[in-house]
Amino acid sequence: MRIAVRARHYSRRTEEVYVAWVRRFVLFHGKRHPAEMGGGEVTAFLSHLANASRVSSSTQNQASSALLFLYREVLGREIEAPRGVLRAKRAFRRPVVLTRDEVRLLLRRMSGSKRLVATLLYGAGLRLLEGLRLRVKDVDPGRGEITVRGGKGNRDRVTMLPASLGPQIAAQLGNVRRLHESDLRRGAGWAALPGALERKYPGAGRELGWQYLFPATRLHRDPHTGQLRRHHLHETAVQRALKEASRQAGLTKRASCHALRHSFATHLLEDGYDIRTIQELLGHRSVKTTMIYTHVLNRGGLGVRSPLDVLGGLDSR
Repeated sequence: MRIAVRARHYSRRTEEVYVAWVRRFVLFHGKRHPAEMGGGEVTAFLSHLANASRVSSSTQNQASSALLFLYREVLGREIEAPRGVLRAKRAFRRPVVLTRDEVRLLLRRMSGSKRLVATLLYGAGLRLLEGLRLRVKDVDPGRGEITVRGGKGNRDRVTMLPASLGPQIAAQLGNVRRLHESDLRRGAGWAALPGALERKYPGAGRELGWQYLFPATRLHRDPHTGQLRRHHLHETAVQRALKEASRQAGLTKRASCHALRHSFATHLLEDGYDIRTIQELLGHRSVKTTMIYTHVLNRGGLGVRSPLDVLGGLDSR
């Protein structure tokens, strides 16, 4: 399963998710080998997810994709798309959007590199891992641009580098340079390279340009190459810091890292930027995905003013 996923250049996260669903499928059917099962067992498993586990429709679709991949690409068997499956109901969820004041309160209660990461998520509309996986060479302060490499769907895009972050980005680049020089003196200084670049450019992993903009605090030894590497800051560190900042700010909304990205798009719409420009900045494949933020702008019941607001003459009792 892993070999088949990697041969098609799927992301490492997709690999882990697909393998996990196959494992659950096998355990659900009493550890029978998938080759001994077929469409009926797939249908039963997917129905169980919706009925007993009450998973969302997107989670059920993810499981279905993993199992269809297993049979078609790994076992070489064509099975029909599951029919008669009890489907989890697909619900429309409005994105959580923070006001500008709420964003300000949140960021003021963060510090260090975690604050800079969160500020970039809001200021450039990045997903959390897109921000953490930025390399030094991906940031161009002169042009005011950030190049996002291998975003969702393995697509690259260019988004803005907020001008107000110029001094902070310059300071962060200086910190990375000093840390990298220290690592080199210790015989470390390697960074993981995507794809087959490690074979094509054997020494590139020690170049400053390939170092992560937000490096981890500790080194680790790669089990395959033996190199002492420094990965990027772990996503849970930013998530915990943001959660604590939200608690300190007294926010009642679920102020997640992705809520900062939602707020970026909504605030651009409020400022009058067109939907196609925002689509490009967010990296959405279809403008239909971006259109969800137009619903957020319809405040107070599709923009309708309540008759209570024009009634007047009521006391405060």
